[in-house]
Amino acid sequence: MAAAAVAIFSVAFLLLFPLVAHSQQVEFIYIGFNESERNITREGATILKPTVTAVIASLSVFTFILLGILVSLTLYRKLAHHESLEEWELDCPHRFRYRDLYAATKGFKESEVIGVGGFGAVYKGILLTTGSEVAVKKIVRSSTQGTREFVAEIESLGRLRHKNMVNLQGWCKHKNDLLIVYDYVPNGSLDSLIFKPKNNRVLPWDQRFNILKGVAWGLLYMHEEWEQVVIHRDVKSSNVLIDAEMNARLGDFGLARLYDHEKPSHTTNVVGTIGYIAPELARTGKVSTRSDVFAYGMLLLEVAAGRRPIDSSNFVLIDHVMECHQMDRIREAVDPKLNSIYMIDEVELVLELGLLCSHHRPEARPTMRQVTRYLNRDDLLPAIDDWGSVDSQSFSEMNSRILLEAISSNTITSTSGSISTTSIDIGR
Repeated sequence: MAAAAVAIFSVAFLLLFPLVAHSQQVEFIYIGFNESERNITREGATILKPTVTAVIASLSVFTFILLGILVSLTLYRKLAHHESLEEWELDCPHRFRYRDLYAATKGFKESEVIGVGGFGAVYKGILLTTGSEVAVKKIVRSSTQGTREFVAEIESLGRLRHKNMVNLQGWCKHKNDLLIVYDYVPNGSLDSLIFKPKNNRVLPWDQRFNILKGVAWGLLYMHEEWEQVVIHRDVKSSNVLIDAEMNARLGDFGLARLYDHEKPSHTTNVVGTIGYIAPELARTGKVSTRSDVFAYGMLLLEVAAGRRPIDSSNFVLIDHVMECHQMDRIREAVDPKLNSIYMIDEVELVLELGLLCSHHRPEARPTMRQVTRYLNRDDLLPAIDDWGSVDSQSFSEMNSRILLEAISSNTITSTSGSISTTSIDIGR
């Protein structure tokens, strides 16, 4: 812009200089002429001066017009590259500047990656302005599902506030990058603490039990205590993050759906993680709070038993726990790494509640409010003869069918791998 202005004034100077010089030359010729000749020359100069003035005025106008055009072009280019606000951005939380997040993550350096998923990666960062640690989820916008997940997450999690949920600090949209900024959760995921602990440290039972209660309180808030019903749709151990005080923080709301209270939910695509997907969701695509309860039931069994819901050897955890329960030897399902260091009544409660929450019939499952009352020993678990749980063969067949249907859409993940294609574990 400055260079263009200098060029314009240079051209104007080159055009005006000969005229100004010629005007001065006319005055200089006065010397050596007699009075009559001088009068003639003055008359000529008098004629010339208005001409020079007119030319200068014209060139000045021309110069300002060119400057106006240059300013307009510059503004147009800036507006052309400026991303217009979309409707969902208007009610969203704080928007970060891209350069601040770029600096916080050291240029999104690979060494700062703390989690990887199907739509991008999560980076640990330190905001230079405040010195606070954050987790930055970077979603590739070329993915339609990734964009949908981004919008869903900032719309839902951005307004939710609970001590057992990951707090969303803000977001950023830059070219093809969509970024979500969270509180950094230092102790990683529950999944990593149970199955890939540092220094082979076994997560003790009292911490496991406290974490499970924290997840229950978070789900209760989502299902009943917020202004709308929030269905998470991907409750699992890798989405439960553990803070510095070893409390649970439920995260990754990319698949979450919001509904008004007292209104039925809609049929959706089958999404989630194999092993945690409720049978009725696989059959009908009808999502509800009961499908979250099913996933929570599988989480209860997983944490108490120290085994994943399913694995590559076709082991089905719910089938194993049910068999132990029917033989009145339910303690045989407890994680052997605990070395029998646990409260027997608490472990039995968690395993039996896990079976109840993962009941084959959704209407037989408790609500999350009932779950919290069971965990707090405010109510006793009901005596149920027919638990109605899915047997291993039908469970495996259901999961195989779901997997085949979802391969093309990449919306469902397996629990056997360490990388999830629908969620990113912040802090892992």
